[in-house]
Amino acid sequence: MTDADQFDADDWATQLRSNRTQKDEFFADHPQSPIPPEERDEFDGLSYFDPNPEYRVEAHVTVHDDPEADPVEMETSAGPNVRYLRIATFEFEVGGTEQTLTAYQQAVDGDEPLFVPFRDKTTGQQTYPDGRYMEFEADRALVDGDTFVLDFNLAYNPFCAYSETFACPLPPEENWLDVVIPAGERYEN
Repeated sequence: MTDADQFDADDWATQLRSNRTQKDEFFADHPQSPIPPEERDEFDGLSYFDPNPEYRVEAHVTVHDDPEADPVEMETSAGPNVRYLRIATFEFEVGGTEQTLTAYQQAVDGDEPLFVPFRDKTTGQQTYPDGRYMEFEADRALVDGDTFVLDFNLAYNPFCAYSETFACPLPPEENWLDVVIPAGERYEN
């Protein structure tokens, strides 16, 4: 049975909205919120695209055999570059076209989530000008030929979108999509 066979769009949308409410509460009240303290009283929640299961796509996985052989030095919004390892490449169809994204980690141990920074045709218009992120926990080690669900509805702005005190990795060119992905967090300046 595939994920598509088990998918319940109503439950998914309800859970997504609940997660967004929790995130808004964190941003409004938590001491570690990226919203500067002097702006929190004015904060009334993040802006999101409506949940859309069309942007929850099944991707085919290609695992990088030796991630340490070809690391990526990602530029950051402020400060030095950050080294990441290419863990896997996801191939998927969205907007009627084939696309690819690379998933990264800073170490091969697999303890951290898969980090998928990306840009798309909403970048700088409806979404943060430096790109957005997704993070995914794999429930097991990925192998070539696996399928993996990428849910762009979970795409979020990095903390540097809200405060210049953060240095955030910028999506490398290999993760610049040439399609519009109107899903996840929006950006209102």
